Amino acid sequence: MTKNLSSLRPVEAPRGLASEIVARLTADIISGKLLPGSRLPTEQEMIAATGVSRTVIREAVAALRADRLVVSRQGIGTFVAEQIRRPFRVDFDEKSSLRDVLNVMELRTGAEVEAAGLAAERATPAQVRKIADRLTAIQSAIDRGETAVDQDFAFHCEIAEATGNPQFKGFLEYLGSFVIPRQTVWGRSAPLLGRTNLTTFQREHEQILAAIRAGAVQKARTAMRSHLENSRLRHEKLATGMAIK
Repeated sequence: MTKNLSSLRPVEAPRGLASEIVARLTADIISGKLLPGSRLPTEQEMIAATGVSRTVIREAVAALRADRLVVSRQGIGTFVAEQIRRPFRVDFDEKSSLRDVLNVMELRTGAEVEAAGLAAERATPAQVRKIADRLTAIQSAIDRGETAVDQDFAFHCEIAEATGNPQFKGFLEYLGSFVIPRQTVWGRSAPLLGRTNLTTFQREHEQILAAIRAGAVQKARTAMRSHLENSRLRHEKLATGMAIK
């Protein structure tokens, strides 16, 4: 079993814990420090080495799987893929420009509008319940005074899952939860993170869920497009007020 944990030191990363772990392990794999076929450290070893939660480790490993850099074998572990290629990834952090942020939001819109429509058409009752559970988790996080970034990302991933097409969820995992810009670009003190704004996000999420639950394909697409476009406009307005370009 691979015991090389040199890249898995404690993580304090402004762009997101999971994203930083993915970046480090990706670099090790591409450079050959972690050889094809070698086994990754166990979850517990990675938790001990990095100081992050099990949820963060699992998100990072899921992103590596989506990049086809690793494969998981049930009951055995996770291994570096035998054939690897440099993954496509859209990456930005608190140093990125406003245009970087808006470009990624536009990219998400193209995929997620269609995902919402397909989810409305194809989602099973069990999948609709999972989407609803994710919505509830967002609200619980807001009520705790949190920004609900991880819960928000999970909500969108659950919709992608409900399309029945794994490429939609894989696309979001390529991007990672840091594409929800309120966790990185503006900082925790930004006005966008206020309770009123988070409640606005949540109302838009509720409209998306309602359309999917009703099987209303066009309404689901419209609700998702409205949510993502409104979010982009809110970021532009905030940037103007803060004199950010």
